[in-house]
Amino acid sequence: MRDNGIAQIGVLVSKTVLVYLFVLFAMRLMGKREIGKLSVFDLVVSIMIAEVAAVSLDLEEPLWKGIVIVLILVAMQVVVAFLSLKSHRLREFLEGRPTIIIRNGRIDDQEMRKTRYSMSDLLTQLREKNIANVGDVEFAILETSGKLSVFPKAETRPITREDLGIDVPRFAMPVALIVDGKPLAKNLKQINKDETWLQEQIRYYGYEDPKQVFFCSIDHKGQLFFDSKDQG
Repeated sequence: MRDNGIAQIGVLVSKTVLVYLFVLFAMRLMGKREIGKLSVFDLVVSIMIAEVAAVSLDLEEPLWKGIVIVLILVAMQVVVAFLSLKSHRLREFLEGRPTIIIRNGRIDDQEMRKTRYSMSDLLTQLREKNIANVGDVEFAILETSGKLSVFPKAETRPITREDLGIDVPRFAMPVALIVDGKPLAKNLKQINKDETWLQEQIRYYGYEDPKQVFFCSIDHKGQLFFDSKDQG
């Protein structure tokens, strides 16, 4: 009996690991999408995969049945996703269409009733956008994901450098030069620098050796950022 129990535990552990790896692989095949941006079809497929995965862990059920069902669901999702890229109508049917809740500063109560979107929902999502007054909004669009896109009125939005006619340098992602004490030669070459230059910069910022630096990067303005390794 004891040997039988140990064997069952071994089988359960093996099935759990296999199901986990397979579901992880299946979700990767379905593509990268935020949970909040899943279409209804994506959500249904995800829920069904979760249910099938749970049933597959039953010791009395053969694992291959769950794998076949998951493969069918993933194939359906991939095919539908491909077709929706080609067909605007199919995409609109599966995902719906955005709804304009506030148009030209006026709340469209008819659209709110159609989408069963309450005033409380609107005020909550506006507060999440740091907008306290509905009167400050020119357009508010309820996206198919359920998120609210908000466009403030021109007179209430913050002043930008563009408004003041000030030239703004083009932004570029910072480039990592040292990670965990190791200089990145490829990235140094990308900015037309070498390790000799990096060593000079390290000394200028008070370090003796790259191994003392946990992370170093350079931004689009040429400014360096250093973060030293914790001692211990």
